[in-house]
Amino acid sequence: MVSALQRSSQKVVAVGSRSAERAREFADAYGIERAYGSYDALVSDPGVDVVYVASPHSEHRAQALLAIAAGKHVLVEKAFTRNAAEAREVVAAARAAKVVCMEAMWPRYAPRYDIVRQLLADGALGDIVSVHADHSQLIPESRAPRLHDPDLAGGAMLDLGVYPVSFVSFVLGAPSVVKAVGTLTHRGVDSTVSAVATGFADHPQAVATITTTLAAASGVTAMIAGTEGRIELDGRFYAPGPVRLVRPDGSSVTAPQVGAESTDALMYQASHLATLAAEGATESHLLPLDEVVSVMATMDDLRFQVGNRLPGE
Repeated sequence: MVSALQRSSQKVVAVGSRSAERAREFADAYGIERAYGSYDALVSDPGVDVVYVASPHSEHRAQALLAIAAGKHVLVEKAFTRNAAEAREVVAAARAAKVVCMEAMWPRYAPRYDIVRQLLADGALGDIVSVHADHSQLIPESRAPRLHDPDLAGGAMLDLGVYPVSFVSFVLGAPSVVKAVGTLTHRGVDSTVSAVATGFADHPQAVATITTTLAAASGVTAMIAGTEGRIELDGRFYAPGPVRLVRPDGSSVTAPQVGAESTDALMYQASHLATLAAEGATESHLLPLDEVVSVMATMDDLRFQVGNRLPGE
C-alpha cells in the first residue's frame, strides 16, 4: 500500500505501531518522516489528514473509532470490521463526525470494475441469472498465523471470502437468503466455506455462488451470466486484468487491462478518498457505507452457519 501511494500523488507522512522500534523500522524502510510508538500519537498528529487502518481485523473497530474521534478521515482495510455490529458502530461515528470513511475494498475503485459497472448499467448481459466468485488460497498456519487465530478474527471468510461476497453485492445487491456449508480449522475458525445466495430485490431470478478456503489454491475467478451474455474475470478477479464479454453464440470481445498494474492499483482507493474529502463528501458512491454493513451482515450469516463465532460474538 505504501509503495502504491508513493508512486501516486499521495504522501505518506507518518506511521504508527504499538512499538516505537517497529514504527521507526517501517518508516526508515519506506522513507516516511514520522514514526509513532502508539496509535494515539499518530492520530494526534496535525499533519495527518487520513488514517489507513491496516491491522488485523480484530483491531479495525477500535482503531477506526480512534481516528474518527480525532477528526481524521479513515480508510479501513477489508474486511471492514469483525462483524456487522462493529461496522454499524464505526459508520455511525463517521457520519456523526462528518469525516470520510471507506472500506479499502480496492477493486471497487479501480478501472477493471468500472468497465464491469458500465456493462451492467448498459444492460449488456440482459437479465442476470447467475453470478459466481471464488477466492481460495493455500495459506497454512505456519505462513500466516493471524489467519488461523480466533482472537485476531482469523478464518477464510474475513480475509479471502470478503472479495467474492463483495463482488456478489456489487453485481446483485444484498441477498435475503444465504445457505452455507463448510469446515473449521483445529482452532475453530472457518477453513472452507461454500455458499448459495438468492432473494436479490432487483434480480429475483438470480442465484449467486461463493467459495473460499485457506486450504487450497484456486483460479480466483468470477463470472456473471445473463440472458444476453456473460462477463468473465480471470486471474485474480479482484486485481487488475482484462474483462471478457462472451455472447451466447460463443463470440467474445475483451477489454484489455487498463490503468495501474498489480498492487499499484491500490492507489485508486486513496485517490478516490482524497477526492471525496476535497469535495466535502463523507462517503463513496462506489461503495456506500450501508453496503459495507450489508456485506458484513452476509459474512456474519455465512460464518455463523459453518460454526465460526469469534470471541465475544
